[in-house]
Amino acid sequence: MTQSPAPSASGVQPLLDTDVLRSFVAIAEHGSFTRAAKAVFRTPSALSMQIKRLETTLGKNLFVREARRVQLTEHGELLLRYARQLLQLNAEAVACFLAPKLEGTVRIGTPDDVGTRILPQALGEFARSHPAVQVDVMTGASRVILERLDAGEIDLALVTAGNLDVQVERGEIVHTEPLVWVGRADGTARLREPLPVALAEHGCAWRADAVNALDRAGRPYRVAYSSEHSAGQRAAVEADLAVAPLPRSLANSPLLEIIDEPKMPALVDTHVALVIGAHCAEAGKALTQHVRAAFRALRRN
Repeated sequence: MTQSPAPSASGVQPLLDTDVLRSFVAIAEHGSFTRAAKAVFRTPSALSMQIKRLETTLGKNLFVREARRVQLTEHGELLLRYARQLLQLNAEAVACFLAPKLEGTVRIGTPDDVGTRILPQALGEFARSHPAVQVDVMTGASRVILERLDAGEIDLALVTAGNLDVQVERGEIVHTEPLVWVGRADGTARLREPLPVALAEHGCAWRADAVNALDRAGRPYRVAYSSEHSAGQRAAVEADLAVAPLPRSLANSPLLEIIDEPKMPALVDTHVALVIGAHCAEAGKALTQHVRAAFRALRRN
């Protein structure tokens, strides 16, 4: 039943409390009052009272309460979008006045596929919080990016790492997703023998994982196309020249589909590691917070 909004004696619209919005977002993301209470350091009963007051203020039911979890109603989903924006604006406003002003230059290196998915959001938020910091972005293969980090040419590195990649131990895993076989939706490349594959250059974790999987399965294959960038692999697949091992999130073209067939050997998860250079300054460390937040947003979407 839809609730009636609480009347306002002054006729002025009520303001949304950021503390209540923070609790609301935690419940929505955890799907449970109990787990959300631990995340925001409150009791489940305190959160329940906050949500009841919020629902009364807005005159809408925000959650459907089930036996084992809670789910957002249509109005709850709408409020979630606003709540995240309001909390972000609140954090930026507070940081503008209270956070120490950062200046200087941050140099970050990343493969192109990671950069195009993460950096637009991360750099946009970082620029609003720290407008005096200049960011230089360098793209390249993970191996080259790590070499430049070790040489002191960049401050931060985002690198791809598979289960067989020892470099994963150097940094913090900030994202994990399945590596999958991708082919053209109406294509025939997957039917050819030996199997034509489009791979990244030598040293790439995706290439090593795919080749190992094919070898273990005894599936005959040939490298039909090789590219430093994932865009080149996708182009070869869209042209039906080959199939390719790609992270699931990159199989997002109408022309592409994930191949789920017994003849295609299973692939491992692929990871993105954040590696911080030995001489990274405070501005670079501040950027890492926005990078982590951008990956959390990617997982939610």
